[in-house]
Amino acid sequence: MDEFIDVGRFLVIGAFIAAWRSGELRLEVLMGPRCTVAARLSLALVGGVLAGFAARLARGCTSGQGLVGGAELSVGAWLFLMCIFAGGWMVAWFVRKQWI
Repeated sequence: MDEFIDVGRFLVIGAFIAAWRSGELRLEVLMGPRCTVAARLSLALVGGVLAGFAARLARGCTSGQGLVGGAELSVGAWLFLMCIFAGGWMVAWFVRKQWI
């Protein structure tokens, strides 16, 4: 496991140096044309807090439930993944005007 962490560290450092040397290193917030930086960061913060609360409430990581359980062909995990995608699709309706 330690070798993986060391490789990841070198990958991040190498990407940082490459972006810096090529003049592409900058801080940016990706957003739609009708969204402000403050609104985009606020939405990201609210989404992160909700995901963290849900993970705490479920006593586990939602990605682990979906990915590991899905790989094991667990019916509950596949149902969970379908609900995640359906929930994302429904929430996208409310924020769609921020991106178009």
